[in-house]
Amino acid sequence: MAEAILSNAQVSFQQLKSYINEHIIGQDGLVERMLIALLADGHILVEGAPGLAKTRAINVLSKGIEADFHRVQFTPDLLPADLTGTEIFRPQQGTFEFQKGPLFHNLVLADEINRSPAKVQAALLEAMAERQITVGSMTYPLPELFMVMATQNPIEQEGTYPLPEAQLDRFLIHIKIDYPKAEHEKRILALARTEARGEKQALSNNFQPINQQTVLTARQEVLDIYMADTLEDYLLQIILATRNPAAYGEDLAGWLQYGASPRASIALDRCARAKAWLQQRDFVGPEDIQEMAFDVLSHRLILSYEAEAEGISTDHFIKELISRIAVP
Repeated sequence: MAEAILSNAQVSFQQLKSYINEHIIGQDGLVERMLIALLADGHILVEGAPGLAKTRAINVLSKGIEADFHRVQFTPDLLPADLTGTEIFRPQQGTFEFQKGPLFHNLVLADEINRSPAKVQAALLEAMAERQITVGSMTYPLPELFMVMATQNPIEQEGTYPLPEAQLDRFLIHIKIDYPKAEHEKRILALARTEARGEKQALSNNFQPINQQTVLTARQEVLDIYMADTLEDYLLQIILATRNPAAYGEDLAGWLQYGASPRASIALDRCARAKAWLQQRDFVGPEDIQEMAFDVLSHRLILSYEAEAEGISTDHFIKELISRIAVP
């Protein structure tokens, strides 16, 4: 079988992936999902305990791309203007001048997003959904390359504000990360000692950060990835099954209150194509759709009280649903 000929963008992204994996050890799933979100032009919500390299991951990603990065620590006293920016009065000119906030960067880390009140979340929602910010009567466009990576701590619930469903739906994917394995943690210790000495880790292949045009080119190539009509129907069947789970079993019907919207269909389509492209294939397979379904749907489905009482998770529901839908 002949080897696939990689595009320049695919070669660049493989080098970027290797670069990130040299700095983020034991979180391969997080690294891959960050790149998928970047390729699919979406935002990512990461849930995990403190100290699992969530902040470090997007910081390393920003260094691997010619893009600017800003971290915002969300707190209960945060104001919308702290994100969007505000108009400053210039007494010399006697005019107001808009001073841009942190959302005007390419990559934004919204750390502990569920600690911010509703007004702040509403300001972030406009930026994520419309790629623009409105201050007073003026609207300002955000950069073409713009991605929000939000984190939330599943352990600490005191002083937090649950994200509304409308905002959760704006996140392309939701990924839950866990502790690294023992062999990975040993490598983390070695890397931490190296960095504590002030030494820079030797990078393979003299990696150079990729430019934003390469990212935009890659996004176009992802859209051109082939998906058979039967697979597209299979993808839609999974989404439609979340709205009518009774067709696949009365037990499933009792587990769900609300299913996924058409935005979920678009997200799953983009993510499946991005995953195939990242794995150097020119077509989407059923496994791409099945694997990405968990990240795309887990935060969009609303379980019933009965399911929560039985300890049923959204991941368990998705797994059951996929097992009952015939693969083409």
